Amino acid sequence: MPFSNVSQPYAAITLGSNSFNMLVANTVGNKPTVIAKYKRKVRLAEGIGDDGILSEDVILRGLDCLSMFASMLEQHNIASDNVAVFATATLRVINNADEFHRRALPILQHEIEVISGLREAELIYQGMVATTQGDGRRLVIDIGGASTEFIIGDGCNVLFKISVPMGCVLFNQRFFTQYPLQNIDFEQAIDYVNVMLSEYREQLLALGWQAVLGASGAVQSVVSVLQHRQAPTIINLAILKDFRAEILAQCDSNLSGINGLDVEQAPTFASGVAILIALFESLNISRLHLAGGALREGVLQLLADRIS
Repeated sequence: MPFSNVSQPYAAITLGSNSFNMLVANTVGNKPTVIAKYKRKVRLAEGIGDDGILSEDVILRGLDCLSMFASMLEQHNIASDNVAVFATATLRVINNADEFHRRALPILQHEIEVISGLREAELIYQGMVATTQGDGRRLVIDIGGASTEFIIGDGCNVLFKISVPMGCVLFNQRFFTQYPLQNIDFEQAIDYVNVMLSEYREQLLALGWQAVLGASGAVQSVVSVLQHRQAPTIINLAILKDFRAEILAQCDSNLSGINGLDVEQAPTFASGVAILIALFESLNISRLHLAGGALREGVLQLLADRIS
């Protein structure tokens, strides 16, 4: 039965390969209303060794963030039944995921649910629909730390979804390791995207779309730099190529000469720009808008529906 007034608070926690996020919300008028947001760039995927084991220092980085989340859950008086904790690509693939779960449980007092790439894609799309105006057929792209999701949908209906194991943190380790960066670094990254996308490209293009939305930190970084410069925030290929030129002119990994780039966003900026250039070229994208929400908002909507 829907709430007529404000509901009890609830929290959606998402453990991504780049960022850990927590949204705290109440239901007001049958819709989640966010009352607090917490986020930390944990960059979990950085710690994956050649043996598939997540390194101890990165595990500790993740657990430290979970301790902060646990404090916030207590501060907001959120009941255990009103919490959802979902993890994505890195905790899907590492060989010591059980150890991470075992050490996280006493901190969070809540089980972590590791979701498949396809489930992640569904929730990303639901989060976009819940937060982003517009209609018609839309392509949603979420470039994460270790996976990228592609979803095509009409309204609330998902027509196509896929999760591809490529992302900004993984690309940092593979292509963008030595500064100053070279054009060949971008070329190799773009070639890799094309290989990874080749299996799905024709199906994506055949379905088509009226609009393209980016639901990721990579897109958020580009948009925030454009906002800082008081420039239009609709992304096109020319803007991305200009950013590539700016990145290539930098001498250090902080990319400190790029006006408006946040220090938190700098480490994965080159990877995000490279992946976006590849997608614009391969999928003939002319313009891309930032979505209002993605995975964490999808989990929040899931919780809201369950609680109400």
